[in-house]
Amino acid sequence: MNVFKTILIGALLLMSKLAMSQTYTQLVEFADEKMAEGDFYYAIEYYKKAMAIDSVSVEINWKMAEVQRRYKNYVLAEYYYQKVYDKESAKIYPKSIFWLSSMQHYNGKYKESSRRWKVAKKTFKRKRKEYPYKKSMQEFRSCLWASKAALDTTDYLVKPIENKIINSQDTELAPFVFDDHFYFTSLKADSIKANEELITEEYSLQIYASKLANEEFGMPVQLDGTYQSGSHSANGCFSPDGQRFYFSRCNENYQCKIFIGKVNGNKITGIDSLGEIINQADKITTMPNVAMVDGQEVLFFSSNREKTFGGLDVWYSVIKNGNQYSKPRNLGRKINSLDDDITPFYDSKTDRLYFSSSWHQGFGGHDIFYCEKLTDNLGFLAPINMGLPINSSQNDTYFSVDNKQGKFYFSSNRIGSNSAKTPTCCNDIFVAELPKDKTPPPLYASLFDLNKKLPVTLYFHNDEPNPRTRDTLTNLTYMESYDSYIEMVPKYKREYSKGLIGDNSEEAKEDIADFFVEYVEQGVSDLNEFTRLLLVELNKGYKIKVTVKGFASPLAKTDYNVSLTKRRINSLINYLGVYGNKDFVPYLNYNAKNGGSLTFVQIPFGEYTANKLISDNVNDTKNSVYSRKAALERKIEIQSVSLVIKDSIYAEMSFDSEIHDFGKSTKGEDLVHTFNFTNSGSDTLIIDRVEVECACSTVEVSKKVLLPSESAHINVVLSTKSFDGLTVRKIILHTNTKAGKKVLSLTTETF
Repeated sequence: MNVFKTILIGALLLMSKLAMSQTYTQLVEFADEKMAEGDFYYAIEYYKKAMAIDSVSVEINWKMAEVQRRYKNYVLAEYYYQKVYDKESAKIYPKSIFWLSSMQHYNGKYKESSRRWKVAKKTFKRKRKEYPYKKSMQEFRSCLWASKAALDTTDYLVKPIENKIINSQDTELAPFVFDDHFYFTSLKADSIKANEELITEEYSLQIYASKLANEEFGMPVQLDGTYQSGSHSANGCFSPDGQRFYFSRCNENYQCKIFIGKVNGNKITGIDSLGEIINQADKITTMPNVAMVDGQEVLFFSSNREKTFGGLDVWYSVIKNGNQYSKPRNLGRKINSLDDDITPFYDSKTDRLYFSSSWHQGFGGHDIFYCEKLTDNLGFLAPINMGLPINSSQNDTYFSVDNKQGKFYFSSNRIGSNSAKTPTCCNDIFVAELPKDKTPPPLYASLFDLNKKLPVTLYFHNDEPNPRTRDTLTNLTYMESYDSYIEMVPKYKREYSKGLIGDNSEEAKEDIADFFVEYVEQGVSDLNEFTRLLLVELNKGYKIKVTVKGFASPLAKTDYNVSLTKRRINSLINYLGVYGNKDFVPYLNYNAKNGGSLTFVQIPFGEYTANKLISDNVNDTKNSVYSRKAALERKIEIQSVSLVIKDSIYAEMSFDSEIHDFGKSTKGEDLVHTFNFTNSGSDTLIIDRVEVECACSTVEVSKKVLLPSESAHINVVLSTKSFDGLTVRKIILHTNTKAGKKVLSLTTETF
């Protein structure tokens, strides 16, 4: 009897498991069908039911991650991609690390994402010419950029249009103002269930117009004439004379062409598609924008037509007589990338092209960029990110300018948009403008943003610039030195991986390549932003002092390295001398009309602060020249920016030099030096106390209270009894200056 019971119970359990297994399979299959249809909401619901039966399966977690990403629920997508990657380490699903890194980027976790992208690069390293590796490398760069750029914000006030007749719980995008109307595209339907995203004739993208009066929006009405049953109509724009209307018309699979119609009052008539010269057969052509550029009418649009670099690119065609279109031309690699580059908008007033891209350095998803137009042609300078808060870590697209009201409009699915679904599922229209009653910041606070960018660290190849010389000056600029340094990346890979084989060799190559991305390239990115902000402050007429320190690896002799670091600092000054239209030259030469000036405090430490474990063996170039550790020491750092203000209420301490190198010294020798200084401020200077690092330093200040313009000196005796090799000693003066202290440095190499 007991045996029979046992067999019966076992059979029932087996039948139960089989039934449960069948139910799980049916649920997953149904969810897969919904996923394929684009009905992500119901796909998620059925995947949830399947997970209630088996939540451990890697496959079901992968499917849930995929559908959450496509549903734009980036937080949950990250969660499930993390679960997948923790279980299989990209062995079963190689893209798990790719999408985990992406979702962390979308969620603003830039440091975590950059670390993940490094892993992704290694995962795809055997196929370096393919998209996953190239994208991983680019996103690695982007996260490094974003982690610093996120510390800064522009002055723009950004908020969603609060009027619910514009921003519904569905999708709104492609906003622009023309004459006295506000136009936008919306996905609206009254008869569709709130949680469905099915595209039907009743639930499709259509263009709407709202009367705009005194910054108030009237009731939107569908733009008469643009609707076609079974199609989406979106992304509209008027010709500059207001006689023609261009828009995208797309089928249910979002295969789009550009259409044009005549403007007849409030109606668009005579609608027809542009010819195949624009709408290339079997290609997507969409997002038109027409503007006047150098006196000619130009159509900008996005397309994946032939000779596109990747995804959708931005193209343009010159329009003659309102109906003749030149052969479209690609705007080139500066703007277009391997990803989608979309939603072009040209502002004829400022000659700027705005567009969105998910490739260029950004905060996550699509960011909005602008490019300055080159003189008298349709070439553009490199894209510049619009910054926070216009951009976010989600998707920011369809930027347009309302010059009449001084406002920007754009679309975003950032947190804060109006949605009945997930927080980032749907686009709303946002508006950005500068505060109307913005008051100038206090004088010292005006440099706050500039100092937030510091330190800016710039790196050099061994003994560069101008090798094998003891000169302290160079005729090269930093960017010339940088360009030749970057060209050496293949050589660094070869030299640093010498003697290694297989994965160890690849790891070494990847490690040194990461150094160039994380440090060398990032340094130039930081320098570009710092230089731009520095010029803004100088153009206000400020007298600015920049402190720069120089460092070297220990391969050469100490006195040689001090001269080398001076050359490196000089290359930075040379770079500023040729920047733009030589914009810094009047400030460097102290003859700027606005009274501004730019001076440098140079602190050439040489190799005194270098890592003592770095090889100084000239025969071991793998470690003394081409290693990551050695390369990290060959640098200069822009460390601080301060104002030189004669008429301020503060005392100011000005030295001929804030560092002295004694060079070589004999152990036990007493080294003597005098620092001369002046109170260059307008208040009485008071030196409260002097702090030394060790008993080896004796300091005597000739005068501790100085009236404005008074000078004094500081005598220093440095005992080398306890010194051995390279030594740096600091003297800290605590004062009543704005900074509160001044640091003096003494260096020597004792034998």
